[in-house]
Amino acid sequence: MPLPVLILRPEPGASATLAAALASGLTAHAFPLFEIRALPWEPVPRAEVDALLLGSANALRHGGAALAAYHELPTYAVGETTAQAARDFGLDVIATGKGGLQPMLDALHPAHRRLLRLAGRERIELAIPEDAAVTTREVYASEPLPMAHGLAALLARPALALLHSGEAAAHLARLCNEAGIARAQIRLAAIGPRVAARAAAGWADIQCAKSPDDAALLALAARMCQEAGSEHKLPY
Repeated sequence: MPLPVLILRPEPGASATLAAALASGLTAHAFPLFEIRALPWEPVPRAEVDALLLGSANALRHGGAALAAYHELPTYAVGETTAQAARDFGLDVIATGKGGLQPMLDALHPAHRRLLRLAGRERIELAIPEDAAVTTREVYASEPLPMAHGLAALLARPALALLHSGEAAAHLARLCNEAGIARAQIRLAAIGPRVAARAAAGWADIQCAKSPDDAALLALAARMCQEAGSEHKLPY
Protein backbone atom coordinates (compact mmCIF):
# COMPACT_ATOMS: atom_id res chain seq x y z
CA MET A 1 0.00 0.00 0.00
CA PRO A 2 1.44 3.43 -0.95
CA LEU A 3 2.64 5.58 1.92
CA PRO A 4 0.07 8.37 2.45
CA VAL A 5 1.53 11.88 2.16
CA LEU A 6 -0.16 14.30 4.56
CA ILE A 7 -0.32 18.02 3.76
CA LEU A 8 -0.75 20.09 6.90
CA ARG A 9 -0.31 23.70 5.74
CA PRO A 10 -3.23 26.17 5.84
CA GLU A 11 -5.42 26.99 2.87
CA PRO A 12 -5.11 28.07 0.12
CA GLY A 13 -1.61 26.59 0.14
CA ALA A 14 -2.89 23.16 1.18
CA SER A 15 -5.01 22.78 -1.96
CA ALA A 16 -2.16 23.97 -4.19
CA THR A 17 0.28 21.49 -2.66
CA LEU A 18 -2.32 18.71 -2.83
CA ALA A 19 -2.88 19.30 -6.54
CA ALA A 20 0.86 19.25 -7.23
CA ALA A 21 1.35 16.13 -5.10
CA LEU A 22 -1.44 14.23 -6.84
CA ALA A 23 -0.15 15.31 -10.24
CA SER A 24 3.26 13.87 -9.36
CA GLY A 25 1.74 10.51 -8.48
CA LEU A 26 1.84 10.73 -4.69
CA THR A 27 -1.01 9.37 -2.57
CA ALA A 28 -1.72 12.68 -0.87
CA HIS A 29 -4.32 14.07 1.53
CA ALA A 30 -4.78 17.61 2.85
CA PHE A 31 -5.55 18.19 6.53
CA PRO A 32 -4.74 21.82 7.40
CA LEU A 33 -3.56 22.16 11.00
CA PHE A 34 -4.07 25.94 11.00
CA GLU A 35 -6.57 28.54 9.89
CA ILE A 36 -5.30 31.97 8.87
CA ARG A 37 -7.10 35.05 10.16
CA ALA A 38 -6.42 38.75 9.73
CA LEU A 39 -5.14 40.88 12.59
CA PRO A 40 -5.76 44.60 13.10
CA TRP A 41 -2.61 46.61 12.47
CA GLU A 42 -1.39 50.18 12.31
CA PRO A 43 0.09 51.14 8.93
CA VAL A 44 3.44 52.91 8.73
CA PRO A 45 3.39 56.11 6.63
CA ARG A 46 4.64 55.34 3.13
CA ALA A 47 7.14 58.20 3.31
CA GLU A 48 8.88 56.35 6.15
CA VAL A 49 9.31 53.09 4.19
CA ASP A 50 11.96 52.38 1.55
CA ALA A 51 10.93 48.79 0.83
CA LEU A 52 8.72 45.93 2.01
CA LEU A 53 9.85 42.60 3.42
CA LEU A 54 7.39 39.72 2.86
CA GLY A 55 7.76 36.28 4.40
CA SER A 56 4.43 34.92 3.14
CA ALA A 57 1.72 35.65 0.61
CA ASN A 58 -0.65 35.55 3.60
CA ALA A 59 0.47 39.08 4.43
CA LEU A 60 -1.09 40.26 1.17
CA ARG A 61 -4.17 38.06 1.45
CA HIS A 62 -5.01 39.31 4.94
CA GLY A 63 -3.39 42.75 5.19
CA GLY A 64 -6.58 44.54 4.18
CA ALA A 65 -7.21 47.91 2.57
CA ALA A 66 -4.24 49.58 4.29
CA LEU A 67 -1.89 47.75 1.92
CA ALA A 68 -2.95 50.03 -0.93
CA ALA A 69 -0.67 52.73 0.50
CA TYR A 70 2.38 50.67 -0.46
CA HIS A 71 1.48 50.12 -4.11
CA GLU A 72 4.59 49.86 -6.36
CA LEU A 73 7.05 49.92 -3.44
CA PRO A 74 10.23 47.84 -3.85
CA THR A 75 9.67 44.45 -2.26
CA TYR A 76 11.82 41.58 -0.99
CA ALA A 77 9.85 38.31 -1.13
CA VAL A 78 10.75 35.08 0.64
CA GLY A 79 10.03 32.84 -2.36
CA GLU A 80 8.51 32.73 -5.83
CA THR A 81 4.92 32.12 -4.62
CA THR A 82 5.08 35.21 -2.42
CA ALA A 83 6.85 37.15 -5.15
CA GLN A 84 4.11 36.38 -7.68
CA ALA A 85 1.42 37.38 -5.20
CA ALA A 86 3.30 40.65 -4.65
CA ARG A 87 3.52 41.32 -8.39
CA ASP A 88 -0.19 40.61 -8.77
CA PHE A 89 -0.82 43.11 -5.99
CA GLY A 90 1.15 45.78 -7.81
CA LEU A 91 4.40 45.71 -5.84
CA ASP A 92 7.84 46.02 -7.40
CA VAL A 93 9.59 42.75 -6.51
CA ILE A 94 13.33 43.40 -6.67
CA ALA A 95 14.55 40.24 -4.92
CA THR A 96 13.17 36.73 -4.43
CA GLY A 97 14.71 34.58 -1.73
CA LYS A 98 15.79 30.97 -2.04
CA GLY A 99 16.83 30.39 1.55
CA GLY A 100 14.54 32.54 3.67
CA LEU A 101 14.49 36.27 4.39
CA GLN A 102 17.83 36.56 6.19
CA PRO A 103 20.10 36.26 3.11
CA MET A 104 18.17 39.05 1.38
CA LEU A 105 18.33 41.20 4.49
CA ASP A 106 22.09 40.75 4.49
CA ALA A 107 22.28 41.97 0.86
CA LEU A 108 19.92 44.96 0.81
CA HIS A 109 20.08 47.59 -1.89
CA PRO A 110 21.95 50.63 -0.47
CA ALA A 111 18.84 52.80 -0.92
CA HIS A 112 16.70 50.49 1.23
CA ARG A 113 17.56 51.27 4.83
CA ARG A 114 14.02 51.50 6.22
CA LEU A 115 12.04 48.32 5.73
CA LEU A 116 8.50 47.41 6.67
CA ARG A 117 8.09 43.73 7.43
CA LEU A 118 4.50 42.54 7.00
CA ALA A 119 4.43 39.32 8.95
CA GLY A 120 2.44 36.73 10.82
CA ARG A 121 2.13 36.58 14.57
CA GLU A 122 4.32 33.46 14.47
CA ARG A 123 7.49 34.18 12.55
CA ILE A 124 11.24 33.64 12.43
CA GLU A 125 13.33 36.29 14.15
CA LEU A 126 15.82 38.04 11.89
CA ALA A 127 19.25 39.54 12.53
CA ILE A 128 18.94 43.18 11.43
CA PRO A 129 22.02 44.78 9.79
CA GLU A 130 23.46 47.67 11.79
CA ASP A 131 22.81 50.18 9.02
CA ALA A 132 19.17 49.17 8.49
CA ALA A 133 15.92 49.47 10.44
CA VAL A 134 13.05 47.00 10.15
CA THR A 135 9.58 47.88 11.43
CA THR A 136 7.39 44.81 11.86
CA ARG A 137 3.61 44.76 11.63
CA GLU A 138 1.72 41.57 12.43
CA VAL A 139 -1.09 41.41 9.88
CA TYR A 140 -2.25 37.80 10.24
CA ALA A 141 -2.20 34.88 12.65
CA SER A 142 -2.19 31.11 12.21
CA GLU A 143 -4.74 29.63 14.61
CA PRO A 144 -4.16 25.95 15.46
CA LEU A 145 -6.94 23.49 14.67
CA PRO A 146 -7.77 20.19 16.40
CA MET A 147 -6.81 16.95 14.73
CA ALA A 148 -9.33 15.80 12.14
CA HIS A 149 -10.59 12.22 12.47
CA GLY A 150 -9.30 11.34 9.02
CA LEU A 151 -5.83 12.62 9.89
CA ALA A 152 -5.72 10.63 13.12
CA ALA A 153 -6.62 7.46 11.23
CA LEU A 154 -3.82 7.95 8.70
CA LEU A 155 -1.25 8.84 11.36
CA ALA A 156 -2.11 5.64 13.24
CA ARG A 157 -0.34 3.69 10.49
CA PRO A 158 2.87 4.47 8.59
CA ALA A 159 2.60 7.89 6.93
CA LEU A 160 4.68 10.79 5.67
CA ALA A 161 3.82 14.33 6.83
CA LEU A 162 4.95 17.47 5.02
CA LEU A 163 6.07 20.32 7.26
CA HIS A 164 5.92 23.82 5.79
CA SER A 165 6.52 25.67 9.07
CA GLY A 166 7.96 25.28 12.53
CA GLU A 167 4.50 25.88 14.00
CA ALA A 168 3.15 22.92 12.03
CA ALA A 169 6.00 20.73 13.26
CA ALA A 170 5.38 21.62 16.90
CA HIS A 171 1.59 21.37 16.60
CA LEU A 172 1.76 17.95 14.93
CA ALA A 173 3.99 16.69 17.74
CA ARG A 174 1.51 18.00 20.32
CA LEU A 175 -1.47 16.44 18.58
CA CYS A 176 0.24 13.06 18.32
CA ASN A 177 1.09 13.16 22.02
CA GLU A 178 -2.47 14.09 22.97
CA ALA A 179 -3.96 11.35 20.79
CA GLY A 180 -1.46 8.70 21.89
CA ILE A 181 -0.20 8.22 18.33
CA ALA A 182 3.28 6.71 18.12
CA ARG A 183 5.77 8.96 16.29
CA ALA A 184 7.99 6.00 15.42
CA GLN A 185 5.96 5.08 12.33
CA ILE A 186 5.60 8.65 10.98
CA ARG A 187 8.15 10.11 8.57
CA LEU A 188 8.59 13.87 8.24
CA ALA A 189 9.63 15.89 5.20
CA ALA A 190 10.50 19.44 6.28
CA ILE A 191 10.91 22.50 4.08
CA GLY A 192 14.06 23.49 5.99
CA PRO A 193 16.32 22.69 8.98
CA ARG A 194 14.67 25.23 11.31
CA VAL A 195 11.32 23.60 10.66
CA ALA A 196 12.70 20.12 11.26
CA ALA A 197 14.22 21.23 14.57
CA ARG A 198 10.78 22.21 15.91
CA ALA A 199 9.50 18.65 15.45
CA ALA A 200 11.86 17.27 18.15
CA ALA A 201 12.79 13.57 18.17
CA GLY A 202 11.13 10.17 18.07
CA TRP A 203 9.94 10.08 14.43
CA ALA A 204 10.70 7.29 11.97
CA ASP A 205 12.71 9.71 9.85
CA ILE A 206 13.15 13.45 9.36
CA GLN A 207 14.66 14.90 6.18
CA CYS A 208 14.90 18.43 4.78
CA ALA A 209 14.20 19.67 1.27
CA LYS A 210 17.18 20.89 -0.77
CA SER A 211 15.54 24.32 -1.09
CA PRO A 212 12.66 25.99 0.78
CA ASP A 213 9.94 25.57 -1.85
CA ASP A 214 7.09 23.21 -2.66
CA ALA A 215 8.76 21.60 -5.66
CA ALA A 216 11.79 20.56 -3.61
CA LEU A 217 9.60 19.40 -0.72
CA LEU A 218 7.47 17.21 -2.99
CA ALA A 219 10.58 15.80 -4.65
CA LEU A 220 11.85 14.88 -1.18
CA ALA A 221 8.49 13.31 -0.32
CA ALA A 222 8.60 11.16 -3.46
CA ARG A 223 12.10 9.97 -2.59
CA MET A 224 11.16 9.21 1.02
CA CYS A 225 8.13 7.23 -0.15
CA GLN A 226 10.41 5.17 -2.41
CA GLU A 227 12.83 4.60 0.46
CA ALA A 228 9.99 3.48 2.71
CA GLY A 229 8.79 1.07 0.05
CA SER A 230 12.26 -0.38 -0.36
CA GLU A 231 12.65 -0.90 3.36
CA HIS A 232 9.29 -2.66 3.50
CA LYS A 233 10.41 -5.12 0.81
CA LEU A 234 13.69 -6.03 2.50
CA PRO A 235 13.85 -9.69 3.67
CA TYR A 236 13.96 -10.27 7.40
